[in-house]
Amino acid sequence: MIKDGPWKEAPKATTFAEREFQVCIAARLVENGKTYWVAGGGGPMYSVLIAKKLYAPDVVYVAEDGVVGPEPMLPFDPVMTLAAARPSYRALMWSTMNGIGDQCAVGYLDYGVLNTLQLDPYGNLNSTWIGTYGVEGRRFNGPGGADTIAAMCRRVVLMMDHQRRKFVPRVDFISSPGYLDGSPGARERAGLPANTGPWALVTNWAVFDFEEQTHHLRLRAIAPFVTLEQVLAEMTFEPKFPPDGKVETLDPPTEEELRILRTEMDVNGQFTDTAAHWVVWEDGRWSLVAKEQGKKLSPL
Repeated sequence: MIKDGPWKEAPKATTFAEREFQVCIAARLVENGKTYWVAGGGGPMYSVLIAKKLYAPDVVYVAEDGVVGPEPMLPFDPVMTLAAARPSYRALMWSTMNGIGDQCAVGYLDYGVLNTLQLDPYGNLNSTWIGTYGVEGRRFNGPGGADTIAAMCRRVVLMMDHQRRKFVPRVDFISSPGYLDGSPGARERAGLPANTGPWALVTNWAVFDFEEQTHHLRLRAIAPFVTLEQVLAEMTFEPKFPPDGKVETLDPPTEEELRILRTEMDVNGQFTDTAAHWVVWEDGRWSLVAKEQGKKLSPL
């Protein structure tokens, strides 16, 4: 999953937001020549667009609302990332969410890319309700097209902030299916296509995949600015580990990745600048800097 690429030799950034790191790592997972169904706006869209510019020029992506293969006019208006002229410019086809869902169901979409509010060990997603549904709690916007993307794409890449409240033993509401209870054949018994499901989770601190037999979340790599202990402390369950026990260290963003992200996409920081920390390289080590307090946290 974590491969070498041109980012290895490119000049590295020395100051960036946590979510900028997350977007750049997700971009490096994009596979050239494949088709992607991408959730509207934010990290999923930015990661695929960066990949298309730098690493995967032959990717064809479909926006959540069913626009196929656009050449978007950048930057987007942050509110108008779907059903608008700029993100749909020069599209190969204007379809609908249902129309693309039909094509996805018969195997034409290789990957989906999604944000999520809450996730359990088997990759089930909640973006609908926190609390006891219908009794007490808080309602959110819901999955939109994410339920179909999670159900039908061959592989699904998930993106989420690395916070303890988001990693839960059981989601409060299944908005979009992962591996359900994790048992063999659980997705197929629920009527979902065979050999589909979550493939990777990218947070602002780590990259995970899912163990082949148990379908349990597995830690594969961590950011260079956090420790393994910090990563695990922000989870309410322990992930699996690779058979050899080796957890890799991810490369920081490159200057070119951040230039594209900051000048052509998230130009006002509506997505990336809302994370809690900046990351700074100084005195030969990385530091997390809390933006509100302006102080360093846990230097490495």
